[in-house]
Amino acid sequence: MEEIAELKTLRSDDNDPLFDKTNMLKKEFPSDFRQIRYFTLLIVQSAPSEIKELNLLEQQISEVIKNGVKHGNHCDINKKVTVWYSFSPTHAHVIVQDEGEGFKDLEKWNEFNKKRISCLNNQDYESLSDYVSFKTKESDSQDGGNSLFAALEYWNGGFVYNGKRNAVAMLKRYGPKK
Repeated sequence: MEEIAELKTLRSDDNDPLFDKTNMLKKEFPSDFRQIRYFTLLIVQSAPSEIKELNLLEQQISEVIKNGVKHGNHCDINKKVTVWYSFSPTHAHVIVQDEGEGFKDLEKWNEFNKKRISCLNNQDYESLSDYVSFKTKESDSQDGGNSLFAALEYWNGGFVYNGKRNAVAMLKRYGPKK
C-alpha cells in the first residue's frame, strides 16, 4: 500500500505547554560554534540508558543548538544559548533559546515544505529537485533547512517556536504509541 507523507508544519505559540520549564535542568553556553558537540554531550549525558535512540537524540539536540549559535546569535561569543532539558525512559523534553531576532521565515519554510511533501506524495521527482534545500537571504552554502525536516519527524510530541521565534521547545516520547 502506498504511504502518503503527512504534512507537519512549524508553528509559533508562546502558550504551548512545551514551554513549561518546571523541573527541567538548565545550561547556558557561549555561542562558540567549535564547541557545539561538547555542549550537546553535557546535556545528553543525563539521559537514561533506556533511551534506545541516544545517537539520534544527540544529533537532534546538536542541530538545534547549532541553529541557535549560527543563525540566532551569529556565532557572537558574547551571546548565550540557553538549554532547558528533562529526560526519562519515556521522554526527552528540550527547550533551546538564543538571543537572536527569531526565525522570520517560518511561514515561508512551511510553504516550501508543503510543496516538497506534495512532490513526494505525487512521486513528482523532477519538481522535487526544486525542494531539496530551503535557503533564505542569510543562508550560506552549508544551510538547507534539512534539520527542520528531520526535527518534525523526530520530535513526535511536538516541535514549537515561541512568539519571538528565538526559542524552540520539543518533546520526544519513547515506548509504545498510545
